[in-house]
Amino acid sequence: MIDPIAVHNLFGIEGLNIAWYAIIVTSGIVAGILLGGFLAKKKGYTFEMLIDLMLLALPMAIVFARLYYVIFEWERYAGDFMKIIAIWEGGLAIYGGVIGALLAALIFSKWKKVPFGDILDIGAPGLILGQAIGRWGNFVNQEAFGNVITNPSMQWFPYGVYIERLGEWHQATFFYESAWNLIVLAVLLWYWKRAKHKGNVFVMYLVMYGIGRFFIEGLRTDSLWLVPGVIRVSQLLSAVLVIGGIIYLAVMYTKPAKIREYTGKYRIVPAAAAAGAASAQAETAEESETSSEDLKEEKSAESAERKTEEEK
Repeated sequence: MIDPIAVHNLFGIEGLNIAWYAIIVTSGIVAGILLGGFLAKKKGYTFEMLIDLMLLALPMAIVFARLYYVIFEWERYAGDFMKIIAIWEGGLAIYGGVIGALLAALIFSKWKKVPFGDILDIGAPGLILGQAIGRWGNFVNQEAFGNVITNPSMQWFPYGVYIERLGEWHQATFFYESAWNLIVLAVLLWYWKRAKHKGNVFVMYLVMYGIGRFFIEGLRTDSLWLVPGVIRVSQLLSAVLVIGGIIYLAVMYTKPAKIREYTGKYRIVPAAAAAGAASAQAETAEESETSSEDLKEEKSAESAERKTEEEK
């Protein structure tokens, strides 16, 4: 079994540890931001735009991921505020994080006047990449696994994972989701240049991720239940997102594309355009200087004429 703590007693401080889970999740976030930065540039936005967005989106995603989990596990947290905020003990739900990130994107769009659809499309591939990497944190923590595997011939990784505290083999559902997320990433990157409308890439993310999550969630043993033994929260939400997303994409496919150019502070000015603007500015300044000299010469000539007339 891998020690879930990567660094014990950092700087010699007792209890100040760095967990592998934190390292893996942080790596996923960084990878997602870098991919988002690349795609932002492709759409004509500066990397600064993405950083400003993440300063708002990351805290909101964490808060909502925790709230989502706590709401559906309220019996465990009722009356204990400190337990509610103890995210280091685990308990974050990805769908809650997506809701928080969506609200942050909407606020940022209204605040900075950046098209909402562009923000969503830039963020979707980075989000699913971060999820694919982050799921390996569950492997280290030996959590988010599926049903027990009793057949010895099926007790092998990656189909199964051995859970030491239980002494049993279970379905490696964390791996199933990580692999599915990489497939979703490939589809989103393929679709990225082919999407007809702003926001369609993000909706495709909801559909594709929802399909995988619906089936994989049904295998897990630690799901949040809406109705115990009947329907899981994430399965119901996934089904709604898949059906709603497919209908949305079908309707939008029949509508003409709307072109909305962004001209705000986060816009990347192409080198040729920047050079042209600089050249035009220089020409304007030169023309202004020439006009000023011509005006001086005219005034000097008029003054000389008046002086000659006076002498006569």
